[in-house]
Amino acid sequence: MNIFRLAGDFAHLASIFILLHKIQLSKSCRGISFKTQLLYTIVFVTRYLDLFHEDSLYRFLMKLFFIGSSVYVLYLMKLKFRPTHDPAIDTIRLEYLMGPCLVLSLLFHYRFDFMEIMWTFSIYLEAVAILPQLFMLQRTGEAEAITTHYIFALGAYRALYIPNWLYRYIAHNEIDPISILSGLVQTGLYLDFFYVYFTKVMKGEKFELPA
Repeated sequence: MNIFRLAGDFAHLASIFILLHKIQLSKSCRGISFKTQLLYTIVFVTRYLDLFHEDSLYRFLMKLFFIGSSVYVLYLMKLKFRPTHDPAIDTIRLEYLMGPCLVLSLLFHYRFDFMEIMWTFSIYLEAVAILPQLFMLQRTGEAEAITTHYIFALGAYRALYIPNWLYRYIAHNEIDPISILSGLVQTGLYLDFFYVYFTKVMKGEKFELPA
């Protein structure tokens, strides 16, 4: 494992801890997309079907944490703090995201078997899982600072995988076209958000999208 992969993993961990801290501190899910959280849960469950066959303790613990924490967030949003979530602004149709990802995984994969198809599906789905959250931002036009920190850490996690893939190609001649192309799409979806984050939030200003 190289430093870029490790940094990406820790950025991912940071995003989850920030999200949990935001929900528990404010006792509210305001500004958080339930649909994005549901998509990430599906991503982790379908990607880590090999959880109990994992021979690396590090990867086992990371996989277990990602599945467990995502399910816990769903519990907080759907049950414990349900009145604070406004489904009227979390309106993107999930079938429009999941359907094409499933079709792509059946058409473009490395090996046609159940585990491989599910892994490929999770890669494609992760590329677009942030869209419900970004659509919510677009509809409200603003967000709390801690919510933007969560989204930034989540975007940084995937962006850090780009130098990881480059390193693996240079050092080991390894290339994973599905992960690379999906990761580039995923990172590209964050570009507008990154711009506003760096030009406003990092300067202590309120996060507001341009009119």
